[in-house]
Amino acid sequence: MNKAPSSSSSIKNPVSSIGAQQKLRVVFVGHVDHGKSTLIGRILHDTDSLSEGKIEQVKKACAAEGMEFEFAFLLDALLEEQKQNVTIDTTEIPFRTTRRQYAIIDAPGHKEFLKNMITGASRADAAILVISADEGVREQSRRHAYLLSMLGIKHVIVVVNKMDLVDYSEKRFREIEQEYRKFLRELGLDARTFIPASAKEGENVARASMKIKWYCAASVLEALDLLEPQQRDTDLPLRFCVQDVYRFDGRRIIAGRVETGTLKVGDQLVFSPANKSSVVAAIEGWNAPENNGPAVAGDSIGITLSEQIFVERGYVASHENETPIETNRFHADLFWIVREPLRVGHLYSLRLATQDVKCEVVSIERVMDSSTLESKVDGREQLERNEIGRLTIQTRGRLVIDNHDRIPSLGRFVIIGDGQICGGGTIFGGVYTDRTVAKSKNIFWTEGKITAGARAMRSGHRGAVIWLTGLSGAGKSTVAQALERELFQRAMHTYVLDGDNIRHGLNSNLGFSPDDRVENIRRVSEVAKLMADSGTVVITAFISPYRMDRSRAREIALESNAEFIEVFVDAPLAVCERRDPKNLYKKARAGQIREFTGIDAPYEAPEDPEIVVHTDRQSVDESVATILEQLLPRLRAVE
Repeated sequence: MNKAPSSSSSIKNPVSSIGAQQKLRVVFVGHVDHGKSTLIGRILHDTDSLSEGKIEQVKKACAAEGMEFEFAFLLDALLEEQKQNVTIDTTEIPFRTTRRQYAIIDAPGHKEFLKNMITGASRADAAILVISADEGVREQSRRHAYLLSMLGIKHVIVVVNKMDLVDYSEKRFREIEQEYRKFLRELGLDARTFIPASAKEGENVARASMKIKWYCAASVLEALDLLEPQQRDTDLPLRFCVQDVYRFDGRRIIAGRVETGTLKVGDQLVFSPANKSSVVAAIEGWNAPENNGPAVAGDSIGITLSEQIFVERGYVASHENETPIETNRFHADLFWIVREPLRVGHLYSLRLATQDVKCEVVSIERVMDSSTLESKVDGREQLERNEIGRLTIQTRGRLVIDNHDRIPSLGRFVIIGDGQICGGGTIFGGVYTDRTVAKSKNIFWTEGKITAGARAMRSGHRGAVIWLTGLSGAGKSTVAQALERELFQRAMHTYVLDGDNIRHGLNSNLGFSPDDRVENIRRVSEVAKLMADSGTVVITAFISPYRMDRSRAREIALESNAEFIEVFVDAPLAVCERRDPKNLYKKARAGQIREFTGIDAPYEAPEDPEIVVHTDRQSVDESVATILEQLLPRLRAVE
């Protein structure tokens, strides 16, 4: 892109006087040299959104340097001024129409697009895709469309620019429209409209063009004015992301940004991943009088709590009836943008909101070419530049997330390698659990003086919960006992929590109804967490038939910063029924046992366990060897 002439004047914010109506954020994307910057400059000019004398100043600077004036220089000049003026939002450029105010999000390339859109610096309500009439649809045009689809931006306007270079040919316009509309539909996008335009000549930007009489629909600005904003962030569940904690005048102020929802004094907040709660005592804004009014999405604030619980950067506050997901393993669609490929098993940094954790990709389920949409499943071990992978990510610590389709700001992330953004992704398929079980307000968690790291250094291994799940008769108890013996022989602190043993004592008051099964697993999860917190490698052997219960068990275990490793002890029902070591299947078939898993009660097999053993074709020793191969490196990773 051409460099704008230098300029030192300041600009004013033209939208400040329009009022408080909701602003529509529009991201502009397009292939290099397709005229995106020129279109933005023309819009700013035609909506009188530039400071007085700005155009004349840029024209004089062009003349002084012997350059022909271009509208793209207006955008370059504004961006240059934004770098010099810290009071101006560096990610958004304001303009207005008679209907409402707008903010332009400029996306010069993949890296900037990902940084702005996925890290949450900006959330677009709509997108304008710019395609040059002379060059037509290019690979980058398709990649940008895929990114819009991945990020859930549904309002898309396609501007076929530089129509002056093809003599305003309707035939050429229809060719591009037909080709690109078909591609967008394959992505699940339906462009609101295709607009033939010439940003350089001002045709069909702010008003109808007399040179394109065959086109009778809306101009670019008219099409924008017809759009409605997406669901407001204030209507979504509360997510307050903690940036830091300060001590000031004897107060402990938790500083952060309200990403979504509304927060007010008196709210009972749950802080994840600690799962600790307290009430908001006061809300304070920066350089503003304390009024304790509600804070809404987009506000950067400080809060004080009635009870001084431990909170640190990376925590996320929510209301207790709409909490996020806590996990160390999740599914995502990832767009990779650097030359060095992403590799399975390689250690990267993952940034999501204010969280920063180490992670690795454990599997790539599907790979798609972003420009052709060709998709294949081939057990790939790496992801190349400009490919999209559907994959599973494991983090070294607890991560607080949302599914992107529910709360975008907590459902998107970037991967950092060697200090640079390498890719960005969106999260899907996470299981939400209920945390509304009433707790006494007079019970407080006591922090121990011995840290998990200190225990790990002493014992030589981390605490962990190894969760074996599978049908009755699959071999869970047998494998668990053999695994315990192997770990014990390696001088590790280990213990098996067996399903039958637990029901003899701790859970002897529980039956086998769905509610009792849920409570059974909850109690076991809490016990396993405490044991893992003590540095023990806890092996559980439970049918645990419901995915949501196992997801909650993972959340509970991660509260102790221990590893949680789900092991699917897989054996077909027919094999389990032939074994039937306790004659339970026989009794269930005879109607003597009701709600027996696999017969008249469901078993939800794990969708993505860390480890799978097939006991119908593996011996006990082979099954244990499979587990140890993946387990031991994690237990010995003392950080």
